[in-house]
Amino acid sequence: MKQFLLMPAVLILTLFIAGRAPAAEAPVPTRYGLAAVAGQSYSPTNDREFLLLSAAALFDYERVWPHRAPEALRFKVEGAAGLSTAPRSRGVVSGNIFAFYYLDGLRTATLRPYAEAGIGLIYTDFQEKDQGLRLNFNPQAGFGVEIGADGASPWLVALRLHHLSNGELHRDNRGMNSLMVQIGKFF
Repeated sequence: MKQFLLMPAVLILTLFIAGRAPAAEAPVPTRYGLAAVAGQSYSPTNDREFLLLSAAALFDYERVWPHRAPEALRFKVEGAAGLSTAPRSRGVVSGNIFAFYYLDGLRTATLRPYAEAGIGLIYTDFQEKDQGLRLNFNPQAGFGVEIGADGASPWLVALRLHHLSNGELHRDNRGMNSLMVQIGKFF
């Protein structure tokens, strides 16, 4: 249970460091985004659907973690809240951190693809059979693309694999896997 209590402290510390850490060179500006997220579980069943609203902050990686990093690497903090809409409506809230990497070798004039992977905590107001806990770990990984000309606030479309489980903190640890689609805008 200590791991669950430690994650919010890590998120708060990260936001504090990112807002105060000086950079040797001019840092990449912090960007913020909002997105609608829709998803469908595929394991253990495919009958759970999700609708969420997410808010994110995208930081220059070196500003958060003071060591050399590739120019294309960012650090993302994201929170989401919404509903599991089927089989019946239940609340969902999550907080996650991600390594976010632009795939600039595939970049075009209007498309900038990226990959991201991270972990966080998720609270679900539902439990699948043998899930054990409502508060779970939430590893995710996916690919996305920013859409827009350089200098403009881009739109984003992303596809993510989403997992939740309690990491064997409870004897019942039936995980759940979902595929999520995210559509939003960075500012």
